[in-house]
Amino acid sequence: MPSGILIVDKPQGWTSMDVCAKLRGVFREKRVGHGGTLDPMATGVLPVFLGRATRAVEFAERSDKEYLAGLRLGVVTNTQDVTGEVLERRPVEYIGHQGVYDILERFRGDILQVPPMYSAIKINGKKLYELARKGREIERPARPVTIKALDLVEMESQEDFLLRVRCSKGTYVRTLCHDIGQALGCGGCMSSLRRTMAAGFTLRDARTMEEVQNASDPAALLMPVDSLFQDRAKLVLPPGLEKKVRNGMTAVLPGQGAGEYRVYAPDGTFLALSRVENGKLHTVKSFFEV
Repeated sequence: MPSGILIVDKPQGWTSMDVCAKLRGVFREKRVGHGGTLDPMATGVLPVFLGRATRAVEFAERSDKEYLAGLRLGVVTNTQDVTGEVLERRPVEYIGHQGVYDILERFRGDILQVPPMYSAIKINGKKLYELARKGREIERPARPVTIKALDLVEMESQEDFLLRVRCSKGTYVRTLCHDIGQALGCGGCMSSLRRTMAAGFTLRDARTMEEVQNASDPAALLMPVDSLFQDRAKLVLPPGLEKKVRNGMTAVLPGQGAGEYRVYAPDGTFLALSRVENGKLHTVKSFFEV
């Protein structure tokens, strides 16, 4: 059965689960999961995991993401993007490139975000978007997120700007656009969103759904699961320790530096993501076939 990671350039209008459903049919594989939801209006990098590689989804979900986001000033909507109902239209006095550039400094680093009502976050067992669709709004606690990079790429018009955002898990880019608009005093919302990086994968790694569906051998497009962990050092086990790792036992590696490693068998088979502490190798997550 196919096992690996497919980097999809998600098309506009598709949900992330739509992509997974289509790929279940293409690969004839029930075990399919994605590494970070993209809203239907968004496009770009969506890592999809198939077969045993689905064990790695959790590591992709909590990784940093990077986006190109359209900021539209003077418009406030109930969804904080242009797909929603317009709540306010305000005149945009000339703010210009410098005005937007200057305000971005407030939003870099560790900040607090109030999640939008149109989100899948649960409060008291209810998804916020379900309440929002009934016209209800409830108080939401602000959550800490980290904006690792926030740059003004282009001023497209007096109202429209293009931002580059690199952020931690849990960041709502449309809320960021909304909050920037509020800080500027004219309101704002997100007009477009394209994810350019997720879990270390970029648009250079991505395939369109058309490419995947038309491929004579779709499995040939899959990347190995260890490609997700390229930022960890590689550790090839000496003969005799592979069996211990496969049996879930702690392997002793005197002198091995502490940290996380991609662990391989002597023949090059990827076995696990593991952590070395005090000369002992502990498995974080195994990926070998049982």
